Amino acid sequence: MAGFTIGGMGMPKKNYSKVIGANDRLNVAVVGLGRRVHAWPNALAHEDSNANLLYICDVMKHRREETAGLFEEALGYTPTLENDIRTVLDDNEVDAVIIATPDHWQTPGTCYAVEAGKHVYVEKPGSHNPRENELMLGYQKKYGKVIQLGNQRRSARLVNQMIREIHDGLIGEVYMAQTAYSARRGEVPVAEPASVPEGLDWELFQGPAPRQEYKHDTWDYNWHWYGWTWGTAEAGNNAIHAVDLARWALQVDFPERIDTIAHKRHFPDDGWTMYDTMDASFKFPGDKVIKWDCKSRNGHDTYGTQGPIIFGDKGSVKLSGGEYSVYDREGNLVKSESVDGETGATINAAHVSNFLNGIRGKVELNSPVEECLKSTMLCHLANISYRTGKGFDVNTSNGHIYDKEAMELWSRQYEPGWEPKL
Repeated sequence: MAGFTIGGMGMPKKNYSKVIGANDRLNVAVVGLGRRVHAWPNALAHEDSNANLLYICDVMKHRREETAGLFEEALGYTPTLENDIRTVLDDNEVDAVIIATPDHWQTPGTCYAVEAGKHVYVEKPGSHNPRENELMLGYQKKYGKVIQLGNQRRSARLVNQMIREIHDGLIGEVYMAQTAYSARRGEVPVAEPASVPEGLDWELFQGPAPRQEYKHDTWDYNWHWYGWTWGTAEAGNNAIHAVDLARWALQVDFPERIDTIAHKRHFPDDGWTMYDTMDASFKFPGDKVIKWDCKSRNGHDTYGTQGPIIFGDKGSVKLSGGEYSVYDREGNLVKSESVDGETGATINAAHVSNFLNGIRGKVELNSPVEECLKSTMLCHLANISYRTGKGFDVNTSNGHIYDKEAMELWSRQYEPGWEPKL
């Protein structure tokens, strides 16, 4: 690798990157190299991040090897490739960890990390169940570490501008938000016992989850659809984004009522085991409502956006792609706003930089867990409503459910010895 000179001394790019701003540089590890892996190299390479990547970690060998080049291209060096998150957390040189694992690992991984003295950026939804929200907040309070949730649109300049205008009375008194998700997800295999794929550490993939035999093809993204051991269904996978912005716009916390209609509507004989279609309604104090329309395997874009669409007594605001549009009460377009140069990549970089500079005490976090886990709670409540087949009332101070059967799904079982304990 070609070197260049610093102060008259030839030094390769790898070492140079570790010297500039070293007194302010944070050592980072990325755990989980699935579909979100492309978000991290350029974000960590951004000058505002001032980060040194020590590890990339994943339980699948070929993921570590295949993604190493992405990080080397962006950063100019290759971090250490590691299989086991515990090895990463044992390294006292690591200051912060990005956790982008399946949902069942997110809260335990975060808790283990802050206990080990690390700050954490944890991908959405951040938790597998409502009890894990409480655990994460308890660990943060006990260990005093920075934890940011990876709902990156909180760092988008366009979104922040829209929310400020709504809060300043752009459309009057806001009362409802419509959010949606539509996709063309196809059939998935019926899960059947199979040999563990070469290079996959099945024991570590399961981690805090109760042990079971491997079944094809459950580990690579399809874990979202095979029962509740690993994932949080489409609510935790996608509703979190628009529902979070809707809750922010309406300035509400926990709902007082949740009702859902949800079923598996497509490919009845495939391996998908939970709903692929849901209509969820969250009622909040002050007669405010957030709705989520999920059509995971029907690509009809009913609203022209995933949302949110915010309704007030003087008009509405629709967030769609790279702009938001403002309408009067009659539905006439009043104005539209966009931000030049803002892309998914720049928003990701801004969110990671916000996290790292939050550790340094230079900025306030855009997505602190104590705020944004309230949005995650909405996803968990929708899933519990589906699983019990009924709506229920909710304690608006903490999200607890006024239904004994539903509260039985507040937590989950852990593999003995792996559960986070305060």
